[in-house]
Amino acid sequence: MSEALRGLVELLDLEPIEVNIFRGVSPDEERIRVFGGQVAGQALVAAGRTVEEGRPVHSLHGYFLRPGDPRAPILYEVDRIRDGRSFTTRRVVAIQHGEAIFNLSASFHAPEEGLAHQLPMPEAPDPESLPSLRQRLEPWAERLGDWLARPMPIDQRYVEGPLGLGPAESRPPRQLVWIRADGSLPNDPLLHACVVAYASDLSLLDTALLPHEVRWDSPGLMVASLDHCMWFHRSFRADDWLLYCHDSPVATGGRGLARGLIYTRQGDLAVSVAQEGLIRRLRPGRRGA
Repeated sequence: MSEALRGLVELLDLEPIEVNIFRGVSPDEERIRVFGGQVAGQALVAAGRTVEEGRPVHSLHGYFLRPGDPRAPILYEVDRIRDGRSFTTRRVVAIQHGEAIFNLSASFHAPEEGLAHQLPMPEAPDPESLPSLRQRLEPWAERLGDWLARPMPIDQRYVEGPLGLGPAESRPPRQLVWIRADGSLPNDPLLHACVVAYASDLSLLDTALLPHEVRWDSPGLMVASLDHCMWFHRSFRADDWLLYCHDSPVATGGRGLARGLIYTRQGDLAVSVAQEGLIRRLRPGRRGA
């Protein structure tokens, strides 16, 4: 396990405060706000800690309400909505400075047999044949500064290259990215789900920007996650290569929708993802949301 991945695992190991209250922290990094994948992953940990063994998560729906303060701890309050014969439902509110910053609903399902079908996995080059994200961004190392040198817990291998810092160009709103935890993880299905929840927020919303000739640092461009949904279909390991297939069917009204399908290397559809985000060009003098 790399040091960066070890740090992510420690980040997801919440401190129990009371029976239904947990506390999480953010990494010691220079961030303006808490990374959305972090708070979603920690909220899922909090929910899963209150669920009996043998009931893996099958869906989550989260809303980002306020920017998180990376310098303050986050309290996660779990509401045990229902414990049924087959399904368990939890609601989690993430709180900082007395205000809710994130709301999560998660459902857990006892495994059972049923009808099965899936869309086939698209063809993609082997991840080992593709450059790492750091190698892709090396031409802009001076502009990225310490961020590029920072250890990354998730290895990302873009098939066509990420939305970057080069000349702005228009591309179709689709991309393929191989993802994998940078090291071996314990055999804990909840941890693997939480690591993929973290990773799923790294690149998804960028897909809605691809057709619009913008870059990460385009002046006046504000991008922020509004909500995040995931459905877990099959068991998987986050430390094995997973093909993350993105598309964005629409962007309008200051918002963009992005979808993702996550396949195992063997071609099994393991996770589906959807996210809507704020995509706003700020007028001079206007700030934030």
